[in-house]
Amino acid sequence: MADPQVEVRRSRRRRRTVTAYREGDTVIVLLPAQMTRAEEEHWVAEMLARLQRSETRRRSPARTSDEALLTRCAELSARHLGNRATPKSVRWVPPMRTRWASCTPADGTIRVSERLREVPSWVLDYVLVHELTHLLVPGHGPNFWKLVRDYPRTDRAVGYLEGLSAAAGWGITEED
Repeated sequence: MADPQVEVRRSRRRRRTVTAYREGDTVIVLLPAQMTRAEEEHWVAEMLARLQRSETRRRSPARTSDEALLTRCAELSARHLGNRATPKSVRWVPPMRTRWASCTPADGTIRVSERLREVPSWVLDYVLVHELTHLLVPGHGPNFWKLVRDYPRTDRAVGYLEGLSAAAGWGITEED
């Protein structure tokens, strides 16, 4: 992968902190004005490495293919559902109008909306645990939620998805 384009911005008001973020295809690095060129080189390299680690950590390998999605489901079923939920297939599908994903327990299939390809891995994991649980418990009753809540980031993920849906104007809710 090619090195990203880097823009260094120096500030007289900035004294000690160094920050980096992406702006399109460019990485912006904010530095104190009094830093030397050697310090700048060090901090640009350091901030690029930190940004790369952060982005890698957030990306789920499950987003690469249907097979990777099925593998991730097996890992999540083992960790959170005692290996009891084993789907026959899990696949990415074009964006759904009212759901993040769906499950058909009768044939053991799970479909995941393409809209979830870019969410953080912990959000995708929540959706997969949710759908895997439907293989064991139909509906959204107390027994269902007891199993889903074994996933530790359930509440955070639900909030993330609600915010994403509201911001994009999709109208997708957890009740759907």
